Amino acid sequence: MSKYIVVLLVVLALLITSCAPPAAAPAPVAEPAPAEQPAAEAPVVEEPAPAPAADEAVSLTMGSWRVDDVAQINAIIAEFNKVYPNISITFDPTNPPDYNATLRTQLEGGTGPDLYYLRSFATSRQLFEEGFIEPLADLPGLKESFSEASLGPWSAADGTPYGVPFIAVSHGVYYNKNIFQELGIEIPTTWQELLAAAQTIKDAGYTPFANASGDAWTIAEIVFMNLAPTFIGGYEGRQAYLNGERCFNDEAMVNAFQAVADLGPFVPDGQEALTYYDSQQLFLMGQAAMWLGGSWDIPVFESEAPEFEWGVFGIPAPEGQEQRYVTFHLDAGMGVNAASPNKEAAKTFLEWMTTPEFAKLLANQLPGFFPISNNPPAPDNVHAAEFLALNEGAGLDIRLAWEKLLDGQPDGYTLMQDSAIAVLGGDMTAQEAADALQAGLAQWYEPAQNCQP
Repeated sequence: MSKYIVVLLVVLALLITSCAPPAAAPAPVAEPAPAEQPAAEAPVVEEPAPAPAADEAVSLTMGSWRVDDVAQINAIIAEFNKVYPNISITFDPTNPPDYNATLRTQLEGGTGPDLYYLRSFATSRQLFEEGFIEPLADLPGLKESFSEASLGPWSAADGTPYGVPFIAVSHGVYYNKNIFQELGIEIPTTWQELLAAAQTIKDAGYTPFANASGDAWTIAEIVFMNLAPTFIGGYEGRQAYLNGERCFNDEAMVNAFQAVADLGPFVPDGQEALTYYDSQQLFLMGQAAMWLGGSWDIPVFESEAPEFEWGVFGIPAPEGQEQRYVTFHLDAGMGVNAASPNKEAAKTFLEWMTTPEFAKLLANQLPGFFPISNNPPAPDNVHAAEFLALNEGAGLDIRLAWEKLLDGQPDGYTLMQDSAIAVLGGDMTAQEAADALQAGLAQWYEPAQNCQP
């Protein structure tokens, strides 16, 4: 097992999920007794419906929030069809910001896909508790191929799994090697060196960081939650907040928001109007030297083929702090619609997802989307391997808001997102942002109510 996965599993083995137990299954309905028949007539017996033949053609649909991956997922499905030619699967993704609402509408209306991507922790767990996801406790290969820790984000409070762990993604800083070479900048090893490099870049007429808040989620996920583990102390620090040992406005959390404020002078002018795509293009056109982003953008960057060399580095730790951290997030699982008329065929696909063959296909068809299985293959893609190399010697943890902090209102994600955007734009101080996070969570999250400042 590769070193980065060993570290990840050790880190995540202590995860304690918090949610209500799934709704009890309805009691079985007793079959009515056969009606009496006249003596002269034989009793009427209904023949059971024949079971589908093993080679009977079955058509499935697959829902996803990954609209960029149609060709790649279809290539993976084509490999599945070499083994199971009778099961066809149509990949039907939804625009990412619309996915949760669209999926719920489909499920509630009885038109949901047979298979669908599951977000980790609270979002998918709620769907399971409401009866929309099939339990997978008896799925062959599941417990043999995945650790208890990796199954956790797609398991009920009692441990019942309902999703096959699918994709992990990493976070870091993309950088333009040509600009760094032109200006004589080395990869920063401390946060202070990173800010000094940003100033050098700005003085030379380039935009240091292409990130922008026109799409609000990007500031939550690829800026604030990319930076936060380094400033709060990774998994151990996050657990201290979740357990009430820390308040969400302590010095460490203030430092995390301050790191966002530190970037404020170095993002594009008018950044609040620039979308995710706009900020990517600013980097890809060579106008910005860096971009805080995720490994899932590797295929996009490679397809754009910018006229410069690019690479990635991890968020550097503040001066005097030896340990650095990487946000390595358990992002997507795959589940079966509990109302699907073709659940057995859908489970056949999930069983295939537990195999080494599938893990290898995933790693190489979708570089930057890392298999979560116990023995993942090394990716062939150079940039994906570069992202994975960031894990060496680093503490690993998931995104800050995902575990427990999405379970109430106002949820931790929205609080972090709104405060980080305000801090980036200079409309709120780091202390005010941390205070808003603490006050919002204290409205419903008991450890925040009882924490010791």
